Amino acid sequence: MNTVTDLGARREQVAAALLRVLPARAVLSSLEDTRPYECDGLAAYRQLPMIVVLPDSEAQVVAVLQVCRELGVPVVPRGAGTGLSGGAMPIADGVVLSTARLNRIVRMDAYSRTAVVQPGVRNLAISEAAAQHGLYYAPDPSSQIACSIGGNVAENSGGVHCLKYGLTVHNVLRVRMVTIDGEVVELGSEALDAPGLDLLSVFIGSEGMLGIVTEVTVKLVPKPATARVIMASFDEVVKGCHAVAALIAAGIIPAGLEMMDQTSSRMVEPFVKAGYDTEAAAILLCEADGTVEEVEEEIARMTAVLNTAGAIAIAVSQSEAERLKFWSGRKNAFPAAGRISPDYYCMDGTIPRKRLGEVLAGIAAMETKYGLRCANVFHAGDGNLHPLILFNANIPDEFHRAEAFGAEILALCVEVGGTITGEHGVGIEKINSMCVQFKPEELEAFFSVKRSFDPAGLLNPDKAIPTLNRCAELGKMHVSGGALPFSNLPRF
Repeated sequence: MNTVTDLGARREQVAAALLRVLPARAVLSSLEDTRPYECDGLAAYRQLPMIVVLPDSEAQVVAVLQVCRELGVPVVPRGAGTGLSGGAMPIADGVVLSTARLNRIVRMDAYSRTAVVQPGVRNLAISEAAAQHGLYYAPDPSSQIACSIGGNVAENSGGVHCLKYGLTVHNVLRVRMVTIDGEVVELGSEALDAPGLDLLSVFIGSEGMLGIVTEVTVKLVPKPATARVIMASFDEVVKGCHAVAALIAAGIIPAGLEMMDQTSSRMVEPFVKAGYDTEAAAILLCEADGTVEEVEEEIARMTAVLNTAGAIAIAVSQSEAERLKFWSGRKNAFPAAGRISPDYYCMDGTIPRKRLGEVLAGIAAMETKYGLRCANVFHAGDGNLHPLILFNANIPDEFHRAEAFGAEILALCVEVGGTITGEHGVGIEKINSMCVQFKPEELEAFFSVKRSFDPAGLLNPDKAIPTLNRCAELGKMHVSGGALPFSNLPRF
């Protein structure tokens, strides 16, 4: 029996078992039905899943996991599919479990300032529902109009306001999840603290490797009375980087602190017409929020620091519409890349703020080395870089050069004391870079956590944590000048 026949027989077996616990509309197995699930936002890597399931209740999630455990079928959790690291890329002989139909806001409590939501609820929908109470959910990834809270939990997503308000891990109180054994477990608490080990922090950012989210309790914060944004222009990128450090050193924690280089601003401005200074080498967006008096005082303080740091022009939003317009450019940087390049590869490294200038200079040198352009947008306040490597996949070898370019950026982040990811996750995209960041004993500690939740390794295998054999193989390939492909990854 050949491989195709084997997979076909396996598909029929698994589909039949799933149809005993799910309605027919919740089990997709034909090629045309599964094609939309072949990748997430990292479209460079694709794999058709064997089967896709769309449960609409926690009981159905439990039933699916029990079937998959009994049959030894890998399960890849999927939210809205907006992830950028390949974390939701399917496995050929596995099941994709989509939480898209678990999309109810269960409870909104204005008194405790919390919301209980299912994983398929969109990030922005939480704030829209909370608005009537004068509240909102703070983490705001650029994809917040589409991304789901379950995916945010899996990747520990951030956003442009994470400097002041924190990442997902700082804004989630409780997660209800299902283990591969079909056991429902609650991590965290709606109280100030939960008894026992802090497994909630372990689970958030675990990229679907430990369990399936079925319910999330998030913190809500009061909407500030007002907010205003400064757009500061600099004639040198390094001056903008020094301005970031100067703001923090002055004891100012802006609600948002973002930087874009000239390539990025020129890429975005025709797309959204945000009013960006396209002649500047870099622009810095600094937001103040709070009462009218607080905002006026902070805007004045930030303006003074920025002028001292060498800003050549400063514009301050004069209305809510203008504030949103300033932010629209930053939030649309990724889609705007499609206007100037057929393809782009978005990286996600984090570095100490004081090394921003050094790393951006390093990236500029890599542009020459690899013969590719790179647009830099980043959360300057917390050092989370998002270099967009521009390439054309139709030109032989350009994608491989883009991969190598990205890997070298991440290696530089590690070299200066940073990390290979800030909010996009590891997925399959950065699995080789994990070998650069972590020692063998550290990787084994990660595997120990994985085994404690999922002994058989069925939940999102081949993602996030490389095997020691893979790291050894990567080392050999590096010495010989070769490149280790993402295909045929060793199964955990």
